[in-house]
Amino acid sequence: MPTIHVAHSPDSDDAFMFYALAADKLDTGDLRYVHELSDIETLNQRARRAELEVTAVSIHAYAYIWRDYALLGSGSSMGDGYGPRLVSTRPRPADPRAALRGLRVAVPGLLTTAYLALKLYQPDVVEVVVPFDQIEDAVHRGEVDVGLLIHEGQLTYGDTGLHLWDDLGAWWLHDTGLPLPLGGNAVRRDLGDAVIRQIARDLRASIVYALEHREPALAHARQFNRGIGDERTDTFVGMYVNRWTVDYGARGRQAVQNLLDRGHEAGVIPERVSVDFVDSTGD
Repeated sequence: MPTIHVAHSPDSDDAFMFYALAADKLDTGDLRYVHELSDIETLNQRARRAELEVTAVSIHAYAYIWRDYALLGSGSSMGDGYGPRLVSTRPRPADPRAALRGLRVAVPGLLTTAYLALKLYQPDVVEVVVPFDQIEDAVHRGEVDVGLLIHEGQLTYGDTGLHLWDDLGAWWLHDTGLPLPLGGNAVRRDLGDAVIRQIARDLRASIVYALEHREPALAHARQFNRGIGDERTDTFVGMYVNRWTVDYGARGRQAVQNLLDRGHEAGVIPERVSVDFVDSTGD
């Protein structure tokens, strides 16, 4: 029985998405899935070395791995009018974009989509790489002027008195009319068409199962919620596992290509990438 290693973040949204596979709720035929958990920037770096068969990746990171991986048509984390948030101990300035110029900004990794969006929003910053779950503390200690928050921190920053400067997902929607594609799931091309198509079907089935069996899937996801409570876990999962996750659709695919094109035009991404998607139908 072929074993497929599936790597994803130890976050409530990813746990929700992969619940059916992790809990053996699906008939996956000849494939056996083994789950590996790690933070997204580590997964991005491992994907650059083509170590992983199936992995969650930042859409930004896909620009560096596209020769080895295709994007699965299911599994996106899409910020539809919301996304990574810029926060500070200082109150929000009248023009956050201008005020950000020259400041030290804690970022969760140079291959994250949050970092790419920041550089498109305001390229003239001094980025300081900080593990995503330590960014709020770095802001409070004054080690940086502003923090760029991903994951549950997008919901909890106000609890410790931090001020929202801007939401990059909201800015992106206003600027482009498109959702901000933050993450996706990539499959290594050398697995072959038949296996890749089955993986695509199984992942889509896992997402649909979780959405149709929300309570047990949420119960599984709460193990990974970093103490944010049941209500916020439900909110966070709803933000990033939804219709976009079942399938990017035409608008979601346009958003991915647009983001990477803009990253290349801005000089953040070294080459233009034409994104190809693997659908659960095998198209």
